[in-house]
Amino acid sequence: MNRLHVVLCQLIPGGAKRHLSATKARPMLSAVRPRDAVGKARKQLALDYAGELERLDGRLKQLKRQIGEVLAEDPTSLVQINGIATINAAKILAEVGDVRRFASRHHFASYTGTAPIDVSSGENNRHRLNRGGNRRLNHALHIAAVVQYRMPGPGQDYYRRKRAAGKTHNEALRCLKRRISDAVYRHLADDLAARNPGGHLGASLQSSAADLIPMASTSEQSLPGLIDDPTPVAAVVS
Repeated sequence: MNRLHVVLCQLIPGGAKRHLSATKARPMLSAVRPRDAVGKARKQLALDYAGELERLDGRLKQLKRQIGEVLAEDPTSLVQINGIATINAAKILAEVGDVRRFASRHHFASYTGTAPIDVSSGENNRHRLNRGGNRRLNHALHIAAVVQYRMPGPGQDYYRRKRAAGKTHNEALRCLKRRISDAVYRHLADDLAARNPGGHLGASLQSSAADLIPMASTSEQSLPGLIDDPTPVAAVVS
């Protein structure tokens, strides 16, 4: 897409808008009629890029349809969380695997990179942004957080409370991501219990399958002792 944009800027006076698509690019190219050899070569290159984009768009639609069919055969309650649709749910399931390897929601939050890192020194208690963890999971939670703070509901209410408490937009959004991380952990545990009665995790977080965000208090602090091994293996309950 970026390559197509560059070529269109070279062909069209005044350039082309960003956030293009193959569908938008086709009419733009049809209106361009270069006469010199260089211009014709650039137009052909742009047409090739547009054709490749159309092929990739078709493949993406096919993959999304296949992922939807797989989740329909093995449903997950993750899709009940606002901001987590079929594709995001599939990403989370693929990255997490067996949720029993996380001893608690705190361990899970460290793995997702939503728990801040303790950098306290002496009497100064400070925490910094955790840029580690599984970045694919973190991105999926970020998308859910953006959806929740923009749409009316418990997530937006929580975000507004954090802003009213003096937190910046990014700080409030990170707090919301941590809450969503806890909700994801709870839903994964509930799904496991539904498939395997008697194998439910003994976590303390209380949340029904319909909760958008957990109602129990959530720690916004880092979890000590997780720097070396953020994903300890919990005992598997048969």
